[in-house]
Amino acid sequence: MANLNDFVWQKRPVVVFADSPADPAFADQIAELEDRWPELAARDVVVITDTDPATPSEIRRKLRPTGFALVILAKDGTVALRKPLPWTGREVIRSIDKMPLRREEIRRGALSAESPPRLAGIL
Repeated sequence: MANLNDFVWQKRPVVVFADSPADPAFADQIAELEDRWPELAARDVVVITDTDPATPSEIRRKLRPTGFALVILAKDGTVALRKPLPWTGREVIRSIDKMPLRREEIRRGALSAESPPRLAGIL
């Protein structure tokens, strides 16, 4: 049982809902995410699945999906995207890379890769 509050400012939850684990859309979405897992992990993604509407989880009650749903949350815990159909791994990655915090992470990463910290070597 995941709690979305545990991921705030730490991870980007990607939540995949379905009414059954046998739902073809669910299987397709999971396969897409698995195929791009290294790139998703580099973006601090955590994948959460919920395929049991009969016993609503806290996440299901909060996000209120109908049937299949893909929900991407930002690191601040807000819903960044909802989709009623599976998305390719590439589309998920592109939507994450458009998020303001992710853009800042990319910018900071690019700066640190270009030049070493000024105090390095002073020790």
